[in-house]
Amino acid sequence: METTGTTVSTKVRRIAVTGVIVAITVLLGVLPVGGFIPFPTGVQATTLHIPAIIGGILEGWPVGWLIGLCFGLFSFLRAATPLFKDPLVAIIPRMFIGVTAALSYRGLRRIHELVAVGVAAAIGTATNTILVLAMAVLRGYLDLRFALTVAVTHGIPEIIVAVIIAVAVVAAWKRLTVRRGRSSV
Repeated sequence: METTGTTVSTKVRRIAVTGVIVAITVLLGVLPVGGFIPFPTGVQATTLHIPAIIGGILEGWPVGWLIGLCFGLFSFLRAATPLFKDPLVAIIPRMFIGVTAALSYRGLRRIHELVAVGVAAAIGTATNTILVLAMAVLRGYLDLRFALTVAVTHGIPEIIVAVIIAVAVVAAWKRLTVRRGRSSV
């Protein structure tokens, strides 16, 4: 049974995967050792963007967008600083994490699957870092010099962590789907 090019089982799977990844995002955010890592600079590095990257890679940009939106809403709702109490900083930039990851993955996956996942994770992470810091500068919360320092000191480690986690999770997911007789994503 086809419905506009996508089978019902594919839609159900996409909804289920989205729900699980959103739940993981929330869980990471509420656990003390979860998705926010405090740095001495007063800024918190995050791993909460990684589920949006993985969702975008596994299920496409709409899923990545939705998970990024949920991450942004979560960040906004738990904000302790004026910077992230601003929805233009906390929410809007996060909506593009899974989108850029999904599109870069889609463009590179035929060249080499795991390289495509790693590049997508790096691009998704850079999207988060660059857009949040750019919006923070534009909105007057940070000066440009400090934002550039944060981009280097937090952005590079976040990229490394995101690449490692995304490659491991997506590779494991694809092995499971192939073993179960389903085509990989």
